[in-house]
Amino acid sequence: MRTRYRWSAPLALLACGGLLLSGCARFDDTAAGQSFSPAPVPSPESPPQVQDPNDPSGDGQSPSQRGPQQSPTTIPPPQGCKDFDKAVIATCLDTVAAVAGLPGDGAMPAALAGERKSGRVLLATAGRDATPFEQLDVVATGDGGLTSLALSPSYVEDQLVFAYITTPTDNRVVRFAKGQPPKPVLTGIPKGATGNRGALLSDGKGALLVATGDAGNPAAAADPKSLAGKVLRIDTSGAPATGNPTAGSAVYASGLHNPGGLCASSDGKRVWVADQPGGPDALYRVQVGQALSTPAWTWPDKPGVLGCADFSDSNGILAVASSVGLQNLPVTPDGAVTGKPTVSLDGKGKPPITYGRLAGMSMISPQLAVAGTTNKDGGKTVSSDDRVVLITVTETGGGLGKD
Repeated sequence: MRTRYRWSAPLALLACGGLLLSGCARFDDTAAGQSFSPAPVPSPESPPQVQDPNDPSGDGQSPSQRGPQQSPTTIPPPQGCKDFDKAVIATCLDTVAAVAGLPGDGAMPAALAGERKSGRVLLATAGRDATPFEQLDVVATGDGGLTSLALSPSYVEDQLVFAYITTPTDNRVVRFAKGQPPKPVLTGIPKGATGNRGALLSDGKGALLVATGDAGNPAAAADPKSLAGKVLRIDTSGAPATGNPTAGSAVYASGLHNPGGLCASSDGKRVWVADQPGGPDALYRVQVGQALSTPAWTWPDKPGVLGCADFSDSNGILAVASSVGLQNLPVTPDGAVTGKPTVSLDGKGKPPITYGRLAGMSMISPQLAVAGTTNKDGGKTVSSDDRVVLITVTETGGGLGKD
C-alpha cells in the first residue's frame, strides 16, 4: 500500500422513519474526541496543457468532445508498489470500489479509499504512504461489500464519513469518524445474491442521497414499499429528509437495479446515477419523484459503468468510470447529453495510459476528481494495483487530464 513519489503536478484548487422495510438510528452528530485533519488539495499554479482544438494535427474534436488528455511523456511501468505515475496517490490496495475526496487548503490532494472485499478504509495522500483510517465489517459475496463512501454534508464541522456496506442480513448505510466505531444510519435495505451495490452522495442541502440495488428482484425497483432499486434521500440520522416527494418516505426516485455511482454538478442542480440493469448499461438524470425509465445515455456493449464525476461546469464533460477506461459524455449546462462518449485512459492513447478497471469516483473540486481501481477483481493487474488515481480538468482548452 505504498506510494513513493513526491507530488509535484499542478492541479486545480477546489467542497427515525421511512419505508416499511427501513430502519434508522439517531445519535450525536459530532465526532467527539477525534482529531483527524484531512489533507489539503493543491493550488492552481500552472494547469496542465492540452491540445489546441484548432491544431491541424488534432482530431478535429471540440474540447467538450475530448476525454482526458494524455501526457506526452511515457511513464515507466510500476516496480512493485512503487508507481512512477504522479497521478497515482496510493498503491497496492485491494479492489478500491469506494473513494471520497477530502477538502483541504491547497497543499496536497487526499481521499479516503475503501476496499470492497476487506472493508478497510485508508487515507490516501499525494506523496505519502496510504494509512489505515477505519475497518468496517462487510460481507463481500457477489457484488456486495463496501461499495461507496461519502463525506457528511457538514464534514468540516463533524468529521463524519458515511459508507454503504453489505452485512450478513442486509445492505445498509453506516457512519463513522476516525478512531470511533461505525454506527448504523439506515438499515433493512434488501440483500440478495446480486444487486447489492449502492452509492452515496451529499445533495449539497444537508441531506444524503443513497442509490440502492434491487437485490436481484427487478420488481422491487418499482415497489414504493421497498428500499431496493431506489434513490433515497435521508438526513444524517437516517430519517426521510425534509422536502422529499412524499412526506415520511425516503424515496426520491425509483427504477434502479445495480447502481455503481452517483454524482452531481457543482451547483447540485444536475444529479446523475450510473446503473447496470442487465441490458445495456445506463446513465440516468435523477428527476425528483420520477421513475428512472428513460436513460440519458446507454451502452449496449456493457462496459460496466460505475462511478461518475460531473466536470460539465468546467468543460462540458460528464466522466463515467468503467471496466475499459473513462467514458466521457458531452453535456450541456442544462444536463442534455449532446453526443456519444469518447473513451480515455483505456490504453489506446499516445502514450497508451490505462489504469484498467475504474470504479468509484469522487470530486475534490470542480476540476479535480479521484478514482479507485478494481483490477484485483477480475481485471489485468500490474504490480502496484489496486490504485487511487487523480483525474484533472484543465482551466484552458477544456480537456480532462491525468496529470
